[in-house]
Amino acid sequence: MSAVESDLASSAPDPSREPHMTGGSMTKAELVEEVSRVSDLTKKHSEVIVDTVFKSIIDALHRGEKIELRGFGSFRLRKREPRKGRNPKTGDKVDVPPKKVPYFKPGKELKELINKESSPSAAPSDDETSVPPDAVAV
Repeated sequence: MSAVESDLASSAPDPSREPHMTGGSMTKAELVEEVSRVSDLTKKHSEVIVDTVFKSIIDALHRGEKIELRGFGSFRLRKREPRKGRNPKTGDKVDVPPKKVPYFKPGKELKELINKESSPSAAPSDDETSVPPDAVAV
């Protein structure tokens, strides 16, 4: 198990706790609360940590740098070329200037953790997959 997997597994939500996320999305305040709970820090200290991480990512992107968080993913900028757009209200054509947009690419470990089956017995073992079904005696 990698460090990311063990960190994520150790901070897995306690089923006895009531879910506090609303509408299927986590807010910044809820993230601060979770950091505070897991780390035994005050909410104020946790807020400083979360704000610092976000600001560091934003500053690095502003400088044109790529942020790579092994096992989690990477943040980078993508350049959008200028184009002709249309004002949806009036239908008039407008020039859309070039711009940079932030882009997140999830890492392999994050994808695997998200797509992992909830019960390990759901996936057949190597022994079960190597024996053809008609070769098993009944």
